[in-house]
Amino acid sequence: MMIPETYEQWRHCITVECGIALTSEYLVRRLSVWHDEQAEEAQRFRRLYGDSHWLAVRGWFERAAREVATTA
Repeated sequence: MMIPETYEQWRHCITVECGIALTSEYLVRRLSVWHDEQAEEAQRFRRLYGDSHWLAVRGWFERAAREVATTA
């Protein structure tokens, strides 16, 4: 599996390869972790992939949440 570099790649990875539905509930839960810089999961991700990728992924979750909100 490759590391996504774009929103489209990330969305495909989450929804197709991992089979996760990007529901409002899921996105709210994930964003609560991504916005908590002290959360162990966020810190681990930042150590492994760096701050720029962490910020990109956080932005992709935010974009997905906006898209879900506008289609609801």
